[in-house]
Amino acid sequence: MNRSVVCAVAMWLAVVGGTVARSAEPTLPLEKVVLFTSGVGYFQHAGEVTDNSRVEMTFKAEQVNDLLKSMVVEDLGGTAATVSYASRDPVTKTLETFAVNLTDNPSIGQLVGRLRGEKIEVDAAAPATGTIVGVESRVVPVGSDATVTRQFITILTGDGLRTLPLDSITRIKLLDPRLQGELEKALAVLALGHDNEKKSVAIDFSGKGARPVRVGYVQESPLWKTSYRLVLDDGAAGAGAKAALQGWAIVENTTDHDWKDVRMSLVSGRPISFVMDLYRPLYVPRPEVRQDLYAGLVPQVYGQEMADEKRQFAGAANGNAVGENRRDLAKREQAAAGKAGPASPSRRESEVALGVETDALKQVRERQMFADGASLQSLAQGAQLGELFRYEIAKPVSLERQRSALLPIVAEPVVVERVAIYDERVLAKHPLSGVRLKNSTALHLMQGPITVYDAGGYCGDARIEDMAPGSERLLSYAVALDVEVVPRAEPRPEEIVNIRLVKGTLVASRRLARARKLEVKNSGDKPVKLLIEHPIESGWKLVKPVKADETARDRYRFAVVAEPGKPATLEIDEEMPIDQTQEIANLDDSAILFYSRARATSPAVKESLAEVVRRKQEIERIVREKADRDQEINAIGQEQARIRENMGRLERTSDLYTRYVQKFSQQETRVETLREEIVQRQAQEQQARKGLDDFLLRLDVK
Repeated sequence: MNRSVVCAVAMWLAVVGGTVARSAEPTLPLEKVVLFTSGVGYFQHAGEVTDNSRVEMTFKAEQVNDLLKSMVVEDLGGTAATVSYASRDPVTKTLETFAVNLTDNPSIGQLVGRLRGEKIEVDAAAPATGTIVGVESRVVPVGSDATVTRQFITILTGDGLRTLPLDSITRIKLLDPRLQGELEKALAVLALGHDNEKKSVAIDFSGKGARPVRVGYVQESPLWKTSYRLVLDDGAAGAGAKAALQGWAIVENTTDHDWKDVRMSLVSGRPISFVMDLYRPLYVPRPEVRQDLYAGLVPQVYGQEMADEKRQFAGAANGNAVGENRRDLAKREQAAAGKAGPASPSRRESEVALGVETDALKQVRERQMFADGASLQSLAQGAQLGELFRYEIAKPVSLERQRSALLPIVAEPVVVERVAIYDERVLAKHPLSGVRLKNSTALHLMQGPITVYDAGGYCGDARIEDMAPGSERLLSYAVALDVEVVPRAEPRPEEIVNIRLVKGTLVASRRLARARKLEVKNSGDKPVKLLIEHPIESGWKLVKPVKADETARDRYRFAVVAEPGKPATLEIDEEMPIDQTQEIANLDDSAILFYSRARATSPAVKESLAEVVRRKQEIERIVREKADRDQEINAIGQEQARIRENMGRLERTSDLYTRYVQKFSQQETRVETLREEIVQRQAQEQQARKGLDDFLLRLDVK
């Protein structure tokens, strides 16, 4: 049995060894790598093929989606026939599809047992050819007191059944070529399945003779990064001083292949890139269509009269009886199933569901196929780099897998100016030492850290954003301890600068003001150019100085030169105009008087406000008069209630009762008069309020 296992292992290694040898090194070596700052990279393989050839490559399972979305295949002298790739299903799922199932790692006995009924040729002490009947285990005595379990194979030969010990067989040959091929394919799948994360991709090229081919694709890659070194000249301090700038690109080879003498490009930009699941098989849900059921004819019972018999035959001839029986049967089916069945499909739907392809469907399918092919060709031809900046590495790059490298991309002098930068929000007491860097190179400088060296030593670190050629940036790398800044806020009063009346609204234009004074003291021995940053806030206008030396997106910059031992001062004044609106009708007399006495109030506005006050006072007078009369009516009502109570206890013939009656009559006359006056006052109030509203709506006074 050991010899047979060795033979099986040898055969397995032969198949697997060939596969591994093909996947270890791609047939097409990598020749070009383009890395982007958006997290993807373009990889291009190139080589030479002869006649009809197949190139096999391996990729990680998570890379297949990007591969299917972006792969470009070029055959310069032939055509790229097909690109095939391994299924998404696991290896065990694929092994189950072969005629010889190797999923559970069977022993030689189990493997032969699964081949029952197949013809084989065996080499043993007595060679034999026949059909496998089965494999059985027997307990065989060994020596006087020991036993061992041996496996025996039974085959049907031309002479009858023969049973052979399985461990005595040195070779087993399958006589069915198809089964032999299935076994070899299953072993090849096992060989590729050693790395469950790897998938095989095969590219078939069709042509004649030797010719160059290329394969390119986009995959997820670490974005490449940049870092810089800025070496300042200790003797140069003016605006046109020079400094040495070195820029390095950090690239990482996270692939499973070594990069050997590849052409490398580094692209600074953010092309739109996304991931789409093209690897997973997708299935379109289809409706389930039930088969039409036709009920059998119910036996007819005929009466004695010929007329009834004819009517029954006529009904059966036109299908009424069959239709009724069919409907009855459908009702019974629906009642049994608990729900109504789906509607019957049309003929075209039935043809599609049953796989019947009519001429019309065939034409649609062919048009769709050609349309898809045209789209794929157009996509391959239309690929462009776009408006992105590219660094071309001059020399070929060699980098082992899972290794990183620093590649020089900039080594040129640049223009710098030494400055100190003060921002109270960053550090209130001291400014930061820095430089104004001008990109005097012809290259685009991508964002990254900058290490600054001065006077032969390390000074600090800075950071820049993307810089186009000719642009300037401020860099700060240390705290300037020899320069001190003292900021002070100076109060400014709020002031009304204009008052206008517009359609019943008083608009008071106010001016908010604020001031800040900064005193700078330089304790060093050299003059310092200080850039003081001040935030730009919405609505606030710079008054003093009239204009800033520099204006960034969200802050002003004012330049101050601080001489050694001499204080320098900067005053910053700002103002913000605001409009405050109020309804004039809602203002009381004191508020109107306040606005009338303001210095910014024009005579016309004062006159209009005085008229408003007069009209409001007139309305208040009418309201008071109406209230006085209401109060008098209430007092008369209380007096009449007292009189009624007293009259109830008096004799009607008494003098007091008579006097009460006379007084009651006089009071009623007064109440009637008061009510008439109240109605008049209400009309006057309504007219006065309308007059005030009309007056306010007509106002347009400045």
